[in-house]
Amino acid sequence: MWFEAEEGGKISELRVMEAAGTGAEVIATACPFCLAMLTDAVKTAGLEGRLEVKDIGELVLEAMGEGDNPEERRG
Repeated sequence: MWFEAEEGGKISELRVMEAAGTGAEVIATACPFCLAMLTDAVKTAGLEGRLEVKDIGELVLEAMGEGDNPEERRG
């Protein structure tokens, strides 16, 4: 959980940089801890607006056409 990479820096920051290098726009995770760590890493790497971290549940809702508006989900 608190492992530092041999190359220096935090694992979450390295993973965010790797994802950005692939051209990805979204990083998906099912882990609440990873969601928080990766979201922070996106901010510290200066990749806000270019790379977004989402829970898999959010992606499922979007794929179902539920959108981002909580009012729409209530029906």
